[in-house]
Amino acid sequence: MAVDPRRSLGSSGEEAAARWYIRSGWTVVDRNWRCREGELDLILGRGDTLVFCEVKTRTTDRYGGAAAAVTPLKQGRIRRLAMRWLNESGMRAARLRFDVAVVRGDDVHVIEAAF
Repeated sequence: MAVDPRRSLGSSGEEAAARWYIRSGWTVVDRNWRCREGELDLILGRGDTLVFCEVKTRTTDRYGGAAAAVTPLKQGRIRRLAMRWLNESGMRAARLRFDVAVVRGDDVHVIEAAF
């Protein structure tokens, strides 16, 4: 079976973003959580905060910046998925944050509280 290069690129970007968060003192709570409505890339925790991080990995900016791909429609979907994950997991946090991690090569740029 052939490996999908986009899936491989996305997985490597998610791994790089997870390492960035771990080095910054966060714990990976869940990864690639899926349901019929979509997927959450990374869910991280530290103290009383949970972060839902959308990871965008690119090799070039040919089609615009990666962060621009997290449109208002996508933001709404991620928020709904986060609420579903919270309901299903039973986890609670005093603060929720939605980040976007942009990965290009070895460079990881995290936009905290992106939306």
